[in-house]
Amino acid sequence: MTDPQPAARPGGIVGVLAFAGVTAAITQTLVVPLLGDLPRILDSTASDTSWVVTATLLAGAVATPVAGRLGDRYGKHRMIVLSTLPLILGSVLCALASGIVPMIIGRGLQGVGMGVIPLGISLLRDVLPPARLGSSIAALSASMGVGGALGLPFSAAVAEHTSWRVLFWATAGLSALILLLVLLLVPKGRPGTGGGRFDLLGALGLGTGLVCLLLAVSKGADWGWTSATTLGLLAATAAVLPAWGRWELRTRDPLVDLRVAARPQVLVTNAASVLVAFAMYAQSLVIPQLMQLPEATGYGLGQSMLSMGLWMAPGGLMMMLVSPFGAKLSAARGPKVTLAAGSLVVGAGYASGLVLLGSTWGLMLVTCVCGAGVGLAYGAMPALIMSAVPPAETASANSFNTLMRSVGTSVSAAVMGVVLARLTVDLGGHALPSENGFRVALLIGAGVAAAAAALAACIPVRRSENMERSAVSDGRFDSVQPSKSV
Repeated sequence: MTDPQPAARPGGIVGVLAFAGVTAAITQTLVVPLLGDLPRILDSTASDTSWVVTATLLAGAVATPVAGRLGDRYGKHRMIVLSTLPLILGSVLCALASGIVPMIIGRGLQGVGMGVIPLGISLLRDVLPPARLGSSIAALSASMGVGGALGLPFSAAVAEHTSWRVLFWATAGLSALILLLVLLLVPKGRPGTGGGRFDLLGALGLGTGLVCLLLAVSKGADWGWTSATTLGLLAATAAVLPAWGRWELRTRDPLVDLRVAARPQVLVTNAASVLVAFAMYAQSLVIPQLMQLPEATGYGLGQSMLSMGLWMAPGGLMMMLVSPFGAKLSAARGPKVTLAAGSLVVGAGYASGLVLLGSTWGLMLVTCVCGAGVGLAYGAMPALIMSAVPPAETASANSFNTLMRSVGTSVSAAVMGVVLARLTVDLGGHALPSENGFRVALLIGAGVAAAAAALAACIPVRRSENMERSAVSDGRFDSVQPSKSV
């Protein structure tokens, strides 16, 4: 393992990379307050402007594993720098956009920049002193939740008081600042492995399969779940992804080493990550709607977009506050325990929501409990992944884990959308989600979180559990090699 560069300050490194993670995550929720006005702003239809959100999701899902693999080959620091460029360019393009096409292209470029998060987590393994690694990984993982939570009130406040273009100029400026700080303050770490060839066919195959899957999941409700388009995309997914898997197993330099991904610790962690991401994203869909529905429904709280964002923000901040405790728990009991405990806390948050639906304070408490659980769980996932993969595949493995979380959030959006669309009440001629629909959604979230906890408990334990705990707490991931489970 490359020794950390002595001139680098660990606090500065973590601060810069966390800032990058927060900024990248903000771009995900940046346009939510604008969705109702986008058809007017861009002179388009509501159906077409929905692609402003979908484009970011698809581009991020496709680009993240590619960026991770390139980071392992050519250096994580170099790829972090390169990943900030589409963030800057995409933000500028959106700020200047006067039509739907440039806006969608710009949002897609912003999605490409999402690779900075797993790359940053992986770089920590190379450049930090061992004693700082566990807590720093947890803090950087939590930055995603902080960015997502801050994005809503930030964008709502800016859009309400200034031009919507200021939102994108702001993210362009923040992204440019990240580029400068990374170049000045973050050391380069372990050099890339170099050599071999980039698996272009594997990248195209994975990208095609993911686009088909995520399009079907995210747009199925609009197109109809039994429509020819949705069924055709699902059929294409079923054909492309298995073919991609066979190619990855046969090629010499695969984009994703499926043999490593199939190791029990990696495989079960990734499966649990899908469920945790499902549960995390579900509350971010349910709670805002409850807060914004009219009080005339009897259960809606009539909050504005800005007020709702401010009520939701503490949940994201809770992720950052809890992350150091998660690192200590991982050091004492292992990240497997932290992942299971975090999932149970998320489930408890959903359960509390069943009795706290009637007030903004109650719903804020729900988001804080869920945020605390996600902070524990998200900090444990990279530790589990990195303790089970070779150093040369850290970025690729973390990026694939991030991809699994993206799949979880996409499925969550589809499932919650169906539940709230089917269980409705009529108010003034408009169909709105019913109180029973919200309760069913909360029960689903609690059930998925409980399933994530059960799956986390099944992650295979190494023969020397004390060795694993020591590796997580002091950063000696390289000294722990995969062994048979008991």
